[in-house]
Amino acid sequence: MRQYAQGAIADELIHASRVVGAGFFRHWWTVGLPVLRPGLAFLGIFTFFHIGNDYLWPLIVMVDPGKVTPQVAVQQLNGVYTTGRSMVIAGTLMSVIPLIGVFLIGSRHFIANLAAGAMKF
Repeated sequence: MRQYAQGAIADELIHASRVVGAGFFRHWWTVGLPVLRPGLAFLGIFTFFHIGNDYLWPLIVMVDPGKVTPQVAVQQLNGVYTTGRSMVIAGTLMSVIPLIGVFLIGSRHFIANLAAGAMKF
């Protein structure tokens, strides 16, 4: 994120906001945040995917079988001798739906802001 911020925020924008007399928070809100919005959208999507697909930590920490994450629950559907494939597929679909929703919402903002930043006047 630091590398993206260094490349995305031009020095001219920083100097122009200082000349106008904007303070730090005003500078951040009006100059920094709009320019960094595509990077923040990508970071949010990537972090949500990483946390949403986490398997090992919830397996270790969650001791109540009724309060496990969807990934752990799908793994517990696999039996030793048999596997209910329809239940595994339904559980996988239920665990993927929130990830797809976040991706569609976040990618819309990511692509729109990326395209808006590419326009030259």
